[in-house]
Amino acid sequence: MRLVLVGPPGAGKGTQAQFIASNLSIPKISTGDIFRANVSGGTDLGKLAKTYMDRGDLVPDEVTIAMVRDRLSEDDAQDGFLLDGFPRNVAQAEILRDMLKDWGLALDLVLELVVDDDEVVRRLAGRRTCSQCGRIWHVDFDDKKDDRCDACGGTLFQRDDDKEETVRHRLEVYQQQTAPLVSYYAAEQILVGVDATGPVEEVTRRAMDAIRPYMA
Repeated sequence: MRLVLVGPPGAGKGTQAQFIASNLSIPKISTGDIFRANVSGGTDLGKLAKTYMDRGDLVPDEVTIAMVRDRLSEDDAQDGFLLDGFPRNVAQAEILRDMLKDWGLALDLVLELVVDDDEVVRRLAGRRTCSQCGRIWHVDFDDKKDDRCDACGGTLFQRDDDKEETVRHRLEVYQQQTAPLVSYYAAEQILVGVDATGPVEEVTRRAMDAIRPYMA
């Protein structure tokens, strides 16, 4: 099974990617993991990426794509994979399509985690981080009535990237960059949407139900 997972920030992609990949016995491959592995491993691509990261610049597409190509060519990805965080736009999707075509392969499915903007804002803007131990709490889900960490007593604060205006901006960027990607895969007739609201286990069950008809 070769699939791509897409969805807005706060949709639970990281969590669902882990569960779905485990259920399918395929590797979960995220761009974040690939970057960390290359940088920590001191690969040529990792060293190149680090020069951009150290300057605070975005790593160019060609470097990211080269890392993805190397990762997909590893032994554990030969019978399938789940990509999380790549592709991010139509241009990358076309490169991925051509990359797989060169190997005589194609994507089986693109799974979209569907959640509305207000729910994303509630999930992300409600997070509070402990200044002492770094644990994350949620004002709704953890029923927090004060600004103290229940684990260590540290003061809780809201990170800048969790503030509502920042979250809404991230959603705008997602819509600009990824909405065309969703339309692209819908036209390819390999896109399936899954309701990503509710308990994690319930979302995983819906995802697996959506995937099952596409399994060989």
